[in-house]
Amino acid sequence: MAKKLAFDRVLFTAIVLLVMIGLVMVYSASAPMSRAQGRPFNLFLVKQAGAALLGFLAMAVIMHVDYRRLRHAGVVWGLLAGVAALLVLVLFGPELNATRRWLFVGGISVQPAELAKLALVPFVAWQIDRKGELVNSRELLLPVALMTGLLAGLIVLQPDLGSAVLLVATVGTLLFLAGLAWRFLLVGAAVAAPLLWFLVISVPYRRARLFAFLDPEKDPLGAGFQALQSLIAVGSGGLFGLGPGESIQKLYFLPYPHSDFIYAIVAEEFGLIGALAIVVLFSVVLWRGARAGLRAPDPFGRFLAWGFAILIALQAFLNVSVAIALVPTKGIPLPFLSYGGSSMVVSLIACGVLLNVSQHG
Repeated sequence: MAKKLAFDRVLFTAIVLLVMIGLVMVYSASAPMSRAQGRPFNLFLVKQAGAALLGFLAMAVIMHVDYRRLRHAGVVWGLLAGVAALLVLVLFGPELNATRRWLFVGGISVQPAELAKLALVPFVAWQIDRKGELVNSRELLLPVALMTGLLAGLIVLQPDLGSAVLLVATVGTLLFLAGLAWRFLLVGAAVAAPLLWFLVISVPYRRARLFAFLDPEKDPLGAGFQALQSLIAVGSGGLFGLGPGESIQKLYFLPYPHSDFIYAIVAEEFGLIGALAIVVLFSVVLWRGARAGLRAPDPFGRFLAWGFAILIALQAFLNVSVAIALVPTKGIPLPFLSYGGSSMVVSLIACGVLLNVSQHG
């Protein structure tokens, strides 16, 4: 067994900084809504701080439990079965904002789509570890495709197309790193492209978002409103920003400033310097996660670390791209920063796995 080393302090520092910045920005971005509620305290900050505390506790526990315990078949299939059951159950839950994405237990909301990340990445890493030399055969590709399609399909039914695309893209990247032949990637893209087009065009609000992305000024008070207001926030920040708490767009101009569009508020209050600092911190997470995977003593640890590092970085990339109108609007949170307990806890658990793998060089 490889000698156990100290965990990656650079990665840990980047994670802590992102969470601390996230708490400050949630407090700032949600301040107008909090005042409108008439509460003596900011409930958004309290809930986000509670989720961060729970996430750090979970991360600390996972850091001290050998990641190789996840390699057991019972654990892998148990995680998948549990998550699949929750994804089915949520479809029969209460509707919120025309979607069924949350389960409510004792006043606490849980988003099963976030939990799917914690089940699918270990499953793919386990399959590659067992059948790595068969990466271009159906012995590996069939079970991975079936489980990815099952979880992604259930998530699409909520509906949450963004999270489903994120899962599929992460799995595709892992298979590519494992040595998947280009012909399979091209076939996968040829199948996925028309399916994705159908899922977008067949749903009115997704179709409106796509057309608004192509020309947001055509409907500035409707489908293009979010993109235009986000760009105004980003542009208003200039180089150094308007200052902490001085955002104008969070005053009911930009929808969801504390969640989906929190990066735009960062850019408005802290300017290009602050916005680039966030990108640098996520780049550090990706770099150190890739480094942990390269130094892992076995293929399972390698692809486990790469999977979670890619998942966090890709999610951050998509959220930032939405904020600066590089891709159509999606409901994908910015890890560690966006308001949302499920996203915070799941992201910190994923980082706990990364830090665990980093101890086994």
